Amino acid sequence: MNIHLEKVKQKQEYERRKRLAEEKHKEWMQKKREEERREKERKLSKEMAEKAARELEKMQLQEKAEVKYQEWLQKKRAEESEKKKKEKEKERERQAELQEKKEKSEKIFKEWLHNARNKPCPVLNGYGFPRGKSTGLCSYHT
Repeated sequence: MNIHLEKVKQKQEYERRKRLAEEKHKEWMQKKREEERREKERKLSKEMAEKAARELEKMQLQEKAEVKYQEWLQKKRAEESEKKKKEKEKERERQAELQEKKEKSEKIFKEWLHNARNKPCPVLNGYGFPRGKSTGLCSYHT
């Protein structure tokens, strides 16, 4: 009976140790899963942060590019406006020169016309009478 009692105790001790080992194993597995889950979350969080940083950098680059493009566009428009102003100014100067030439020509023409009316008419020389003298005609003898 003593042996039987001893075997029962051993079996109970074995079962208790087995249960303890299983519980420890369960705890270890649970801790391991929790640790893996936290590691996954940490990696995912890190990836999301990196992705957000890349997106932010990309947006900042796009904004800088847009600002530079707007500056360039504004500069080009200013240059174009300046160019048009210069062309208009040159056109005005050309028109002014043409107007001045026209006025000068009209003035000279009026002066000439005025002087031409007051000049005495020259004596007309007829054919064969240079300076009013008869030179004779050439005739052919056949």
